[in-house]
Amino acid sequence: MTEVLLLGAGKIGAAIGELLAATGDYAVTVGDSDQAMLDLLDEGRMRAERIDAAKPAELRRALRDREIVISALPFHLNPGVAEAARAAGVHYFDLTEDVETTRRVRAVAERAPVAFVPQCGLAPGFISIAANDLARRFDKLRNVWMRVGALPQFPDNALKYNLTWSTDGLINEYCNPCDAIHDGRRIEVLPLEGLETFSLDGVDYEAFNTSGGLGTLAETLAGRVENLNYKTVRYPGHCALMKMLVRDLRLGTRRELLKDVLESAVPMTKQDVVLIFVSVHGFREARLTQETYARKIYSQEIDGRQWSAIQLTTAAGVCAMVDLLRTGRLPAKGFVRQEDVGLAEFLANRFGRYFA
Repeated sequence: MTEVLLLGAGKIGAAIGELLAATGDYAVTVGDSDQAMLDLLDEGRMRAERIDAAKPAELRRALRDREIVISALPFHLNPGVAEAARAAGVHYFDLTEDVETTRRVRAVAERAPVAFVPQCGLAPGFISIAANDLARRFDKLRNVWMRVGALPQFPDNALKYNLTWSTDGLINEYCNPCDAIHDGRRIEVLPLEGLETFSLDGVDYEAFNTSGGLGTLAETLAGRVENLNYKTVRYPGHCALMKMLVRDLRLGTRRELLKDVLESAVPMTKQDVVLIFVSVHGFREARLTQETYARKIYSQEIDGRQWSAIQLTTAAGVCAMVDLLRTGRLPAKGFVRQEDVGLAEFLANRFGRYFA
């Protein structure tokens, strides 16, 4: 069996561990500094170990005899995990949407003898695989629009939102600059701007700029596409209220306070839906053509346990990439982009099928 160290026993980490361990092909050890989180794990399938990933000596010890490390930790801890993984000769995966963190991981990956696969999951992650697959079908690209939302099925508050994943990650998306390509030039745009509205299956949505969702796709498609952007999908009215909090009340400069406000007032839910929407315009056989990929993925029960849609898609995204590496379908060394995988191959994977 492949020895995996999974760092982070939160909602997403626990889901990753469950999916990998259930196959019988992975021996999973889950490490976290919070014993209460470790106590919630199914230790019949996984080993639990108290590990403080902020301490390099503990990381080095924990990585001995491992083949793969997956970080489901807060993004600021990932560069240290990446450095320890390189020193130990262990393949590295993470879920981060943080652009600066990925730059640091990429620097660690340079000429590394093992693979470094950051930004796994949904967005960044699967959305880049889907968008790049559509883009490859065109002779000449004009626009690539990427839209993703993790939304409550039954919104009942003014924000029309429930917490479904990392609050730190959510705040990062709403506060940090966003990559884009406009008229052939790579630029940065402001978060919570670029508001647009659209409908899908009779439901109205809005979408606006957020950080991190493009992953490395702006670099991959640079010089080939006129316009490329990523926006987060929410129910109408959400963006205006978040701008009031982040900008008018200046909570974007007091992120710990904003996190406390959100976690104290906005409940979490497992009754959610993940919306994935990619639209590509370009020329095929000299004709301007549009092609679209759209999916809605709902929460579901697996092995008697209810999983939220964002848990399932994020966990399945990284598990598929781990599985593809294990079976020789990904580069085994250096920096690996999400879009290095074809959509058909991803969806054919036993974990990727949850997106199909």
